[in-house]
Amino acid sequence: MKENKYDNEKFFEQYSRMSRSVNGLKGAGEWHVLRRMMPDFTGKRVLDLGCGFGWHCVYAVEQGADIVTGIDISEKMIKEAKMKNASPHIEYKCMAIEDFEFQPETFDIVISSLAFHYLESFTDICEKVNKCLISGGSFIFSVEHPVFTAYGTQEWYYDEDNKRLHWPVDRYFTEGKRIANFLGEDVVKYHKTLTTYLNGLLNSGFEIKEIVEPEPDETMLGIPGMSDELRRPIFLMISCKKK
Repeated sequence: MKENKYDNEKFFEQYSRMSRSVNGLKGAGEWHVLRRMMPDFTGKRVLDLGCGFGWHCVYAVEQGADIVTGIDISEKMIKEAKMKNASPHIEYKCMAIEDFEFQPETFDIVISSLAFHYLESFTDICEKVNKCLISGGSFIFSVEHPVFTAYGTQEWYYDEDNKRLHWPVDRYFTEGKRIANFLGEDVVKYHKTLTTYLNGLLNSGFEIKEIVEPEPDETMLGIPGMSDELRRPIFLMISCKKK
């Protein structure tokens, strides 16, 4: 069964207060890197997997995309996207990523931001994305870094004075289900190794162009706790093309 915490009223309310929800892309600590990795959108057909509030969809349109399809499992997310980031060039659909009809060669670019760690199989997604892209089409995505997801709790170890000691990494090679506490709720995520991400792409017919483990934007280091994000990677970003 596909989990959808984002339609939980309390959870969605907490998520809506996050910087990336309120301020859009400029409130996302990794956007300064992901933006640089994006391809030319001019005249392109774009698919956004796990579009959330639609910030990346409207960005693609602003950069010249012809048609953008944004899908998300959450009705609340899609409703918010239609309110905040509506455009005649964007079609929002409420559905799970796994349930989308990946028709052959219907998109020039596929993007996804922080969604695939909610899916059990990365290989399935790679094959479906490859199928729906044209030859030479671009696939750019971000996920939570395997170092971040390995242990599962996604919380620091603290000393008796509540000082952050270290980030736990354990069971790295044991892939699969993890229960993380996010915004006060237990959320199911799926840990995958770096090997799984890279080989999943290569074995599905992609050519990897760039791999980035982004550091926070220097302008955000004054935010309380943000400097600790330099102590371990939180995101993994990959840009590739269909051969």
